[in-house]
Amino acid sequence: MRLKTNLYHFFNVILCCTAFLVLSSCYKFDGNQTIPSYVEIDTVLLRTYYPDQGSNSNAIKDVWVYVNDQQIGAFELPAMFPVLAIENQKLEIRPGIKVNGISSTRAPYPFYKPIIYDDFLFIPDSTIPVINPTTEYYSNVNFLWMEDFEHAGISLSESSSSDTVIVRTQPGSNPDGNSRYSGLISLNTIDRIYSASSANSYPIPNQGSPTLLEVDFKTNNYINIGILIQENGNFIKIPLVILNHSEIWNKIYVNLGPNLSLHPQATDFKVFFETVLEDNLSSATIYLDNIKLINRPY
Repeated sequence: MRLKTNLYHFFNVILCCTAFLVLSSCYKFDGNQTIPSYVEIDTVLLRTYYPDQGSNSNAIKDVWVYVNDQQIGAFELPAMFPVLAIENQKLEIRPGIKVNGISSTRAPYPFYKPIIYDDFLFIPDSTIPVINPTTEYYSNVNFLWMEDFEHAGISLSESSSSDTVIVRTQPGSNPDGNSRYSGLISLNTIDRIYSASSANSYPIPNQGSPTLLEVDFKTNNYINIGILIQENGNFIKIPLVILNHSEIWNKIYVNLGPNLSLHPQATDFKVFFETVLEDNLSSATIYLDNIKLINRPY
């Protein structure tokens, strides 16, 4: 089944890839064609149904390309690449991301549908643009938790060690056109620590089931993201990634699955965010938005 194949490839790619594929030269089409067609892809769009799936914010950086189910290569966007194909052929584009924000762990995102053109026209010695390729979430993706700060209640709960709380911004500092508000954490020399977790706990997914956290952020102070796994009545704290300084809105896809799979006896887990004012700063501002905890059955 394509579902199992895609998920299997996702975990193999992020575990085994140590360098980004610029061009795969291992394919060869039948025939004697020597003059390629050139395919041009500038960007890939994401379409969402906002009430159920939240914002269409994304960080699709790459495309993994197949012609007639044969892999051509993986390409960083914007991309133009040669294909030894002619006339109408099947073209498949799989949107790719940087897993955990790391360039060496690029992979097709297992929650975005591939974009398929059954009769894409290849013309040798010509550049054929792919106009506005648009992906969607798979219909069986589970949105376990979404926080976009558009409502008065915020689904993050500060711990007793936190000096401050996260608040909604006034309209104006937002990562995309769907947002009016985002979450703001303000630090200073008195209120130096922020520590919070998701207000709710979530069940441990089935073994091998991909689970990722999407977060939009803009910050001039580092912030840690991790998980709190409840096992035998205790919470096990596992830091996963550090969000580095970003003067513009950025997005990260955090892979939770491997760490959750290591605790099959756990009952549930939470997501946490933690930061301390950096020593060289007198104040800092951290913006978060479009938090999505999502899972897809294996």
